[in-house]
Parts: sequence; structure tokens; C-alpha cells
Amino acid sequence: MKAICVGHSTYDTTLPMDAYPIENFKYRIENHIECGGGPASNGAYLLAKWGIETTICSVIGDDYYGDRIIDEFKKIGANTKYLEKRKNYQTSSSFIIANMSNGLRTIITSKKDPIKKLDNIITDKADLILIDGEHPETALEVLNNNPDALSVIDAGRLTEDTLKLGKKVKYLVCSKEFAERFSKKKIDISNLNSLIEVYNELKIYFQNTVIITLEAAGSFTQIDGQYKIIPSIKVTAKDSTGAGDIFHGAITYFLGNGYPLEKAIHYASITSAISVTKIGSRFSIPKLEEVLNYDNII
Repeated sequence: MKAICVGHSTYDTTLPMDAYPIENFKYRIENHIECGGGPASNGAYLLAKWGIETTICSVIGDDYYGDRIIDEFKKIGANTKYLEKRKNYQTSSSFIIANMSNGLRTIITSKKDPIKKLDNIITDKADLILIDGEHPETALEVLNNNPDALSVIDAGRLTEDTLKLGKKVKYLVCSKEFAERFSKKKIDISNLNSLIEVYNELKIYFQNTVIITLEAAGSFTQIDGQYKIIPSIKVTAKDSTGAGDIFHGAITYFLGNGYPLEKAIHYASITSAISVTKIGSRFSIPKLEEVLNYDNII
């Protein structure tokens, strides 16, 4: 099975803190975590780690961070021939304050203007496609070249490109924020009708399988004509960085391997939950066996 992932690559520096910092103070920490990041890139890393032949399509700079990202993907066995290094382009970097007291994080990202298309034409074939809205012309090219592939979009931000690409994939997996901005309605988790109303607007527009992720409340979708909230997995969180990216990579894996939708969401939720108990997005991706055995352990 082969996967192509198109999207944003960044380099993360995570600073674990006992509490959120106060302005104009100095702090010293013993350790910090560095690793690659980015929605589709983290998904690609997970797929490669779990044994899928994965190609990452992304733009990075010809710099230290770019080299580190390439090395990470090579070590995990991913295909980096479409991981483009560009002169006079600075690799995106994210600086993350991880509040260890509550598991929340604050992210500051330094990012150049979006690049619509990679220099190379992607002719490779794929069984699985994961995109995040970055490099939209390349993402569209990959989708058009692989019409029978199982395709997933990580719809985190509402943009014209995300709207266009969302109509081309088989699975739209969107954040609560995306759903609210699209529908111009606030979601009340305690009110099922509120969720159904927003979900139906997404379904009518995109005409595919829609999943709304609700963070700690789980995920909402429709299965066999019934609306369902698939609950999240309760854990004590240390760092939630990359949890959504990891969820999207995992659900792509499980759907691509024939798991029913509810089971795929459940296992993706387990994957994401395990990840927040560790620090650093890529370092927190569990082994596949750990996910599959989780229900038998707890």
C-alpha cells in the first residue's frame, strides 16, 4: 500500500513549562524538544512509522531546519524525493510553550507566504492520500491522478483552497473551528441538534463523508444513517501538540486498511490520546501495536 501526503512542513521547538509564563520574567528549563511538524507532514511520519510506503510532498528551506526534517523522514523510511528544498526560502518554524500543569499548548509559528505548487509534477500513484490544504495546486494534481485512492483532508482552517480541495476528497475530517466558520453557527456540544445542523450543511456542500473533531468531546459523524458522537479517550495530557495531525494520519491508516468508520475513528482517538501523554509531536506517535492493544490493557 502506498500513500502520498501533501502539505505543510515546519520544525518544532517545544518548551515544557510548569505554568504559562508571565511577561517580562526570565525562565530556565532543563530540557527542550526539537522535531519536525506540520499537519500532513506529521500524518506522513505516522504512516511511514506504521509500515506504509509513504511519499511526503512539501516545501522546505535550504537550511538547518530543512535538513533536519529530511533526515527525520529518511530515518523513518519515507520517500523524500518530493520534499523540495528552495533557495532563499526559510523553513517554517514553530515555538511551542507546553503547559505541563494542564496539557495545553501555545504555538507561535514563523511561516513564509503559502506556496501553491511544488516545482515537480507528482506522477506517483497512491492508494492513500492525505492533504492539509497547503500547496493546493499540487494536492489537486495528486487527487486528479489518483481518483480511486482513499483521500482525506485535514481541514483545520477555512480557506478558499480548503473548500475547493474538500470537495475532491472522500473524507473531510474538519475541526470544530472549521465547521463553525463554514456554517457561521456556534456548536453547542451538549445540544445534538446544534451538531446535526452544522454537520448537514457540511455534508450538503462537500458531498462526502464528513467527520467533525470536537477535541476532548470526541468526534461527530453519521454512520448507517445515524448521527453519532464517538467519544475521545480520557488521559492525563502533558502536551497536545500535533494531536490533531496524528489523529488524521491514524484515521487515514485505519480507513485505508478497511476498518469500519466508527472503529477507524476509535483507534485514531486512541492514537491521539496516547500522543498527548508525551512531549513533542513526532516523538509522541505510538507504535501501531500499542494502539491496537490499548482496549485490552485499560
